Amino acid sequence: MLFDRFDVIDVDTHVTEPPDTWTARMPAKWGDAIPRVERIDGFDVWMINGRQWAKPGNTAMAGFDGTLPDGPKTYGDMHPAAWDPVARVAFMDEQHIRAQVLYPNIGGFGAGAWLDHGEPAFALDAVRAYNDFQTDFASVAPDRLLPIVSVPFWDVAASVAEIERAVSNGHRGINFCNSPDAYGQPQLWDRHWDPIWSATRDAGVTVNFHIGGGRIGEQLAVGMDMGFRANFSRMSSMLFADNLKCMADLIHGGVCHRFPDLDFVSVESGVGMIPGALEAFDWQWRNGGVAEEHPEYDLLPSEYFRRQIYGCFWYERDAVTPALLAYPDNMLFETDFPHPTCQHPGPRTPAVEPEVYADAALGALPDDVLRKVLVDTAARLYGVAA
Repeated sequence: MLFDRFDVIDVDTHVTEPPDTWTARMPAKWGDAIPRVERIDGFDVWMINGRQWAKPGNTAMAGFDGTLPDGPKTYGDMHPAAWDPVARVAFMDEQHIRAQVLYPNIGGFGAGAWLDHGEPAFALDAVRAYNDFQTDFASVAPDRLLPIVSVPFWDVAASVAEIERAVSNGHRGINFCNSPDAYGQPQLWDRHWDPIWSATRDAGVTVNFHIGGGRIGEQLAVGMDMGFRANFSRMSSMLFADNLKCMADLIHGGVCHRFPDLDFVSVESGVGMIPGALEAFDWQWRNGGVAEEHPEYDLLPSEYFRRQIYGCFWYERDAVTPALLAYPDNMLFETDFPHPTCQHPGPRTPAVEPEVYADAALGALPDDVLRKVLVDTAARLYGVAA
């Protein structure tokens, strides 16, 4: 099998944060506002600032016999690799996966959810505590568990300081909100963010944009009248387009031009739509005379993409081979463990185990493409030694 031949790097997984993630790391001055887990009606529930926020079991669906909004009731009911680092490494060994990149849950996929729970100082301390937790989690196997900096984007100076601090502690990239405007901040292309891009470049790591990084709760709330499951299916599919917009913003807004040696990764966004989007970008770029308006832009959108933007896939079949053959240097493999769409199936999902998927979907690709997609590109982006 392919996973026996290659040291596979999984570029998008999540950690279901353990109950003491914030109680053990946030300043005591925040008292009962500090995120903690309580048992309510048989379910473990995150409480923040005295309010129920989320059920950790809904972020740990690997192997669960059911679908959202149902999920494991308690940490004891979850797959232990969802939240325990020793179990995670053992599980990676079973799955023949060399390394995994780690993303959050409770603070939102772009950290903006913390702004809804208290003043900016509270949100900043929550982000710092989460980054410290990631450092601790990854310390079990620092060459295999690859943490990503959660960024307090609402404060640029604090963001720069946190990037420098967390990268010095072993973090392999930053996780930036793909829709900062959803929180009243400047658009992604605004030069307001240039100090953050500069700090990330100088640290020698990647900028990662996870889908749903804006106000995902508000996005999911629209359409609930069609039923939770139908709406979740609709939004889970359409969030791919969320990051196509992110790519368009980076390219057309000149961020890629201003930072030619900075790499951007579109996380959990699929790759099948990317070639068509890039074809549209190129055509409209020429058709609209962008080069006349911005003579400093020296590349077409697809060329900026080839140089410094990357996409991730984990379940696509029909569309994945054309995308990988068209852009073999820009595509990365993920599993999304242990999320509802992960390649670690429960009885009611269409998912298969990652190595089974890879053999079926990728087995016909040439070895040079496979090595790039499964190993080499991710190793370069996230600093994994050969």
